[in-house]
Amino acid sequence: MAELPQTLDEAIAQAREATQAALNDGYTRLQVELVFPEIALQAQSLAWQFTPIFEQYGSGLKVLFPDTGAAALARRDWGETPFKVTDIGTSRSPVESRIQPEDEAFLIVAPSAVEVTQVEKICNLAGDRPCVLLIPQLEDLKVVGIGYAARQLRERFLSTLTSCYYVQPLDGAALLRVYPGMWQILLEGENAYQLIAEEPQKPVGDALELIIAKATGSTDSEEVSAPKKTGFLSTLQSFLDALSR
Repeated sequence: MAELPQTLDEAIAQAREATQAALNDGYTRLQVELVFPEIALQAQSLAWQFTPIFEQYGSGLKVLFPDTGAAALARRDWGETPFKVTDIGTSRSPVESRIQPEDEAFLIVAPSAVEVTQVEKICNLAGDRPCVLLIPQLEDLKVVGIGYAARQLRERFLSTLTSCYYVQPLDGAALLRVYPGMWQILLEGENAYQLIAEEPQKPVGDALELIIAKATGSTDSEEVSAPKKTGFLSTLQSFLDALSR
């Protein structure tokens, strides 16, 4: 059983270990998901902290940001690096030009639902080379939910990805997955979060609400008590709130 992280640094350390374990087991399409509001503001910092797990690839690692501006900022802030830093492609510079024979692994940073087509192309062109999506925002229904074809594309591509790390605060609870473990649902207690269920697949929607409702003795998901916002989740939310001001 994995422990819910108490700090952002602990979450990052957990995520790195889970990613390395999944890569070692042969998985090549991975997601690392820290599902917190405004987490994308930390995309560059998180990417930098993830690059050491690709150290073996040296110049064979390519870090891709959603746009040219984000890639340029990373190159400026990081200075000279042993790996390549670029964007996922534009109308003038297509995705196909981003994947070279000498590339050995790809870290795709904070792609949004707008870039789902480009990201899928990158993963397809990469073949059996590792592609790790760091804090992807691909499930934004406000963007891709406007048409059936767009939803089909998103769902088809997402089905090919493995979530090696996932942590999300819920109302009075948390959802955690640390590869190779199962999906854990934890309920907030007075002093700590308590494990109430483990699932082989990610619980979503009504299934997740039912698990929490049973644990709280509630018959209506709306009656689940609001989070007390203690510990890690409270600290992290305060940190993110400060960043967004």
